[in-house]
Amino acid sequence: MIRLETIIAVRDVAKSSKWYQDLLNLKSNHGGENFEMLANTKGEVILCLHRWSEHDHPTMKDPNIATGNGLILYFRVPDLAKMWSNAIHLKLAIEQEPHLNENSGLQQFIIRDLDGYYIIVSE
Repeated sequence: MIRLETIIAVRDVAKSSKWYQDLLNLKSNHGGENFEMLANTKGEVILCLHRWSEHDHPTMKDPNIATGNGLILYFRVPDLAKMWSNAIHLKLAIEQEPHLNENSGLQQFIIRDLDGYYIIVSE
């Protein structure tokens, strides 16, 4: 089985970790100030967070460039209503409220995370 474990650069790993845990009901699978692995209830890694400029990764050196240019973080969730409730409770930067995506035929909402990444949460 091939799986993608996306790593994004963030300013504050601990703060971003809590944000994603609160929104998507993920759990810390690593913890720390420089790197975090967030997992679902089955223990599968869903997203990794890496502190800007911490190591010599060429795409994570400069936090002053446009965050996430060309990237959408697309999360498929089992309970969209619960995730939307979490988003409202957390007072997140909402791009689009729940709506039907005509292309996929699925309900979704769109938000921005603490670092400005564009996030689609879909059923």
